[in-house]
Amino acid sequence: MRGSVNKAETAFPNGAALVVGGSGGIGRGICQSLARDGCSIALTYYRNQLAAERVIEDLKYYDVQSSAHAINLTDRPAVKETIDQIIERYGRIHSIVYSAGADISMTYVANVDPTEWDRTIDIELNGFFNTIKTTLDHMRDKGGGSIVAVTSAGIRRHPPLDILSVVPKAGVEALIRGLAREEGRSNIRANSVAPGVIDDGLFDRLRLRVTLEVIKAMKQNTALKRFGSAQEVGDLVSFLCSSRATYITGQHISVDGGYSV
Repeated sequence: MRGSVNKAETAFPNGAALVVGGSGGIGRGICQSLARDGCSIALTYYRNQLAAERVIEDLKYYDVQSSAHAINLTDRPAVKETIDQIIERYGRIHSIVYSAGADISMTYVANVDPTEWDRTIDIELNGFFNTIKTTLDHMRDKGGGSIVAVTSAGIRRHPPLDILSVVPKAGVEALIRGLAREEGRSNIRANSVAPGVIDDGLFDRLRLRVTLEVIKAMKQNTALKRFGSAQEVGDLVSFLCSSRATYITGQHISVDGGYSV
């Protein structure tokens, strides 16, 4: 049985949302929320084709168009080639959701490996720039759209050992503010969603790298005393991409259970 989506009542124009990193844990939740709201989706992945195919299989329930595309975010010509293929397939990219993230070490600043630092910046920050640089002219020509970056609640309240996650996402946040200010005249909105600890995706690997006491402390540091879900992030992202949020731009919205309070 397919999901009941009345496309005449959806809050999205013709075309598709580009979900960069849609094969990951949070990315999957974002894709499902968008699809539930009637949005067609082109998701990207780096190496995990099986995970991407599973997301596409899940999206069939919602009776929307969807496709998965391999992409190396650090290779600008390859990014352009992939995005050109997506535009040819759907006619328009009306929303960009950037949910890419590197698998990082948990360590203090003094102990960061310079090679891992360079790799993380390249994937997350330069990858976002490459995606935006390739897509902006298209969005302008099509009358605008929405850009949403998934960043981190750690930007507001620093979590020890998480510098490799926070720094590149802080750069992404700066780009979001610049886009909001500069591209509003083209009807392009840009916002960020900052999750706290989400009980999915990369957090599954984090559990293996820290002690149970650290996990308990992370939960206690939230006002709600629990971790979040990918769907809770996805629901906010879908809202920001939709026509229900057409006067919202330049905002940093935390989905962190009160961690940053």
